[in-house]
Order: sequence, then C-alpha cells, then structure tokens
Amino acid sequence: MLEDGLTDEGISRKTGVSIRTVRRTMADLMKRFNAQSGFQVGAEAVRRGWT
Repeated sequence: MLEDGLTDEGISRKTGVSIRTVRRTMADLMKRFNAQSGFQVGAEAVRRGWT
C-alpha cells in the first residue's frame, strides 16, 4: 500500500486499523529502516520480500 502511494488515512480505511495505529507503525518502521518517508519504507519492505 505504501508503494502504491496510499496515505496513512488510506491505509487505515483499507485495513480497518485506526489512524493512530497506522502512524505509530509507520514511525516505528521509519526508525527501524532509517527511512525519511513512507515510500522508502515501502521500497525496503519490497526489497526484503515482505510483500
């Protein structure tokens, strides 16, 4: 979903997870991957075969 350019709000709606949970998860992943954007997190997830 990140690679497709969905916003946090879009991910929240599509998954049924609260916006707060999506944002907290994104912040954790950005820190873990040392990423500056959600797109970078998505690209790293694809590189690791998580999708």
